[in-house]
Amino acid sequence: QVKLVESGGGLVHPGGSLRLSCTASGIIVDLYAMGWLRQAPGKQREGLGCIHGTAGDTYVQDSVKGRFTISRDSSKNTVYLEMNSLKPEDTAVYYCAADPRDYCADWEYWGQGTQVTVSS
Repeated sequence: QVKLVESGGGLVHPGGSLRLSCTASGIIVDLYAMGWLRQAPGKQREGLGCIHGTAGDTYVQDSVKGRFTISRDSSKNTVYLEMNSLKPEDTAVYYCAADPRDYCADWEYWGQGTQVTVSS
């Protein structure tokens, strides 16, 4: 059974930082594309970026480039989303997802999400 568990969300002031974790069980993150997405109230889900399984290369969307970074720790079977210079518009539920085809697109498995609130 595949399970993705996000953690690390919370309340942060504008300009602050958070690191989200996504710990996987039932899959090996090195063999899957692992992505981060978010959904703000009243808005469509937005893809933030991805780390490919085999190659380990990462990309992030232009909207968060320079502020957000994706990485992984294979020994912990965990993927991270490092978020800096947070803005109120970053407030959303953040999800990690896994793509077994390593395309960074066909998300087959999802975590339950973790709330990030950026507010003074």
